[in-house]
Parts: sequence; structure tokens; C-alpha cells
Amino acid sequence: MKDLLYGLMLKSGNDAAVAIAENVGGNVEGFAELMNAKAKEIGLQDTHYVTPHGLDDPEHYTTAYELAKLADYALNNEVFAKVVNTKSYTVTINGYPKTISNTNELLGYLEGVNGVKTGFTNNAGRCLVTSVNRNGFEIITVVLQADTKKIRTEDSIKIIEYVYKNFEPVNIKEIVDDKFNEWNKINKDRIIINKSKNCNLILYISDLENEVIPIKKDEQDNIEISVNCIYYFDAPLEKDTTIR
Repeated sequence: MKDLLYGLMLKSGNDAAVAIAENVGGNVEGFAELMNAKAKEIGLQDTHYVTPHGLDDPEHYTTAYELAKLADYALNNEVFAKVVNTKSYTVTINGYPKTISNTNELLGYLEGVNGVKTGFTNNAGRCLVTSVNRNGFEIITVVLQADTKKIRTEDSIKIIEYVYKNFEPVNIKEIVDDKFNEWNKINKDRIIINKSKNCNLILYISDLENEVIPIKKDEQDNIEISVNCIYYFDAPLEKDTTIR
């Protein structure tokens, strides 16, 4: 199974995909059901699977954005992350060793690239999903329907270098917390709970979905954060009430 996984992800082995699907899902159709269930679980709304290898089928489709979401999810799996970051691997076929090489032309060539996968069908063209990590700043790029491998490579590099040249990660949580603490000192005592015995409020902000986000370097000085809420409530007020 391990050799099949490397054969699938490094060499795009369609036969390996079918063998894995039959082993895991009983058959191709059963595996497709598992794939679609997982897609729904991780929030892929414009993706539908029919085959384990992605060969052209009118009912088998996805989008560039959802390929990126899927890659982001999959890279949390240590085995997957290791496989897609492997330049070459030796499998055993009928008792004989055979070394296979990764078809990802950016792996080992461009700084920070650690995956993910090439692809090609007549309808999809030349495709490449790329994962990059430079100094902890991680991005995923997706190029679809390129006419040639050269164009696929060039376009991927252009996108990657553009992002790292023009964006950097900013800790939004620190900025939000500073703004909230400033607002809280001024406005906490202005919140009225009608008919209450006391108004000893403990205010806090719920967790942000993303504490660090990439922002264009020339726009970081223009970040604006405002804090507003309803100032009047009627008792009783339950603990952990959300104030909007």
C-alpha cells in the first residue's frame, strides 16, 4: 500500500489509484462515495468525484479554490505531507526495486516548495497544485488548463514570487486585541442592563477564524478596526451572551 501511495502521488499512477480505491472502498464506486463524503465534510461545495484518478468524466469536477482547500486539509496528514515532498522513491515490483521520480517540476527547484501534485487530462490541460513554505509563511497556488508543462511551471512561479514579493503575514489578533482593550476601557461602563442588580460585565472577543493573515505590504498601514455593540439590555442576561 505504501508503494502504491508513492506510485500514485509521485508518478500519477492511475493503476495505483484504482488498486488503492478497491482496497479501501471495495470498488471504485464505493471509494468515490467515500471521497464525496469527505469533500462534504471539509466544506467543498463545488466538487464531485466519480473516479479515484481524476480522468475526464462529466460528473467528476472541482475548482481551483477547492483544490487549494483540499491540499491545505491533506497537508495536515503527516504521511501525505511526507509523500508529496519526496523527490524520488524506490518501490518494489515483482521482487525488483525500481526508483520513481516526482513529476512536480518545482520540487527541489524553487525555494520553499514542499508539494503537492501535477495533473493532466485532455479537458483539464496541464495542472499543478503547489505548496510553499518560506520562513513560516505558507501558501498554496493552483494553475489549471495550461497548454504545456513549461507554461504551467512559469505561471506557478510567477504567482508564488508575486505573493512573497508583495505580501507578508500580519498578526491581526494582536491588532484587534489592542483596539478592543482600548475600546473596553472607555465603553464598558456605558453598557446598561435594565432592572439588573449589578452591571459587572466581563467582556471578551471570541476567537478569530484566522489570527494571522497575509496583507499587501503597501496596505498594512491602512488597516482599520472598529468595535461597536448594543449598549442597552434588559435583565436577566445569560452568561456568555453574545453582544453584536
